[in-house]
Amino acid sequence: MTLLWIASTWLALTGGSPQGGPNGALAKPGIEFWDQRRKGANCQNHRVRREYWQAAHAAGIQFIRLAPDGWSAANRDFLIGSADTFRTIDTTDLAVLRHVLDDAAASSVGVILTMFSLPGARWRQLNGDKDDGRLWTQPEYRAQAFAFWRQLAAALTNHPAIVAYNPLNEPHPERAFGLYDESAAQFGEWYRGARGTAADLNEFNRGIVSAIREVDPDTPIILDGWTYASPQGLTFLEPVEDPAVLYAFHYGEPWDYTTFRVNQNRFIYPTRMPDGWTPETPARLMGEVAAWADRHHVPARHIIAEEFHVDRRVGGATQYLQDVIALLDRHDWSWAFYSFRADDAWGGLDYELGTAPLGEAYWAAVERGEDPERHKHRGANPLWDVLTTALAGP
Repeated sequence: MTLLWIASTWLALTGGSPQGGPNGALAKPGIEFWDQRRKGANCQNHRVRREYWQAAHAAGIQFIRLAPDGWSAANRDFLIGSADTFRTIDTTDLAVLRHVLDDAAASSVGVILTMFSLPGARWRQLNGDKDDGRLWTQPEYRAQAFAFWRQLAAALTNHPAIVAYNPLNEPHPERAFGLYDESAAQFGEWYRGARGTAADLNEFNRGIVSAIREVDPDTPIILDGWTYASPQGLTFLEPVEDPAVLYAFHYGEPWDYTTFRVNQNRFIYPTRMPDGWTPETPARLMGEVAAWADRHHVPARHIIAEEFHVDRRVGGATQYLQDVIALLDRHDWSWAFYSFRADDAWGGLDYELGTAPLGEAYWAAVERGEDPERHKHRGANPLWDVLTTALAGP
């Protein structure tokens, strides 16, 4: 890395000012990046080109939560080499990641780097659609996960695009033990037996933060709550003694409504919703997050709604997005919608597409084995307008 590259990247990120450029990214982002509410998006694309970051910047997106697990890997698992036995980060994969981060920096977009796979916890979509719970049952994998993040943080500690590390997306150790009823009573009973074992997410969090801090004392770290980072999952989460740690939850409730393949036109927001949902439900769930933060003296600026979503094809999606954002803003939390310009054929969470189907030309290109992205007709529409208005707001 040359001094010229560092200087040019600093200028790109800050616009020549230590206060930051148009989207507020910093040359050496620390916890001060999160001193104001930030608005971003998620990216789980299989390939992330420079144009992606330029489009994100143009949309007013301040950061992207980037999950690289699905990228083409030199070996079985990207960066990790093999989630079955981790030894060292793959240097070829690391070079690919660095190139993408360089593009993000050049476009003045910050990056939360997250992992869906860790040693002993291969991402379900890369594991035959089966949960991999070895991380929570075999202590040797915890040590390997710590070693992986120690190496990754050491490699990226000075990269100007990184605004936070998010060590593991949506942890759910309880599933490795057959717990699917995640009510407070059932979960509390299970956790009393799991405390202090390899299945204890709180112990894991303390260890992963310590491992990162051995090589990187400053970069913020974002920890997801229990039970797939649900709002209720923060109830049993213990804060870590570190001033640069933030805490995250994901919101897509109720799942029967927000998920198109489950909804199947049965539900429309807010007039025809699944049993158990009331107009007060969203405020109640987010109130649980706020109550946890108050109880542990966690400031609002250290809480992030790391993912929120609704399938663009379900009835009332525009109003749903608008109402969720209003609640998040009321709590003064940073947030990231899911997702921005997905590159797959699903496209249910690509809000620039509006509510229309992808169309015949798109599917014909897929059949021919061509890149079908040029057949996605993105542009202004009521659904996307909700997000652009929110991104442009204070």
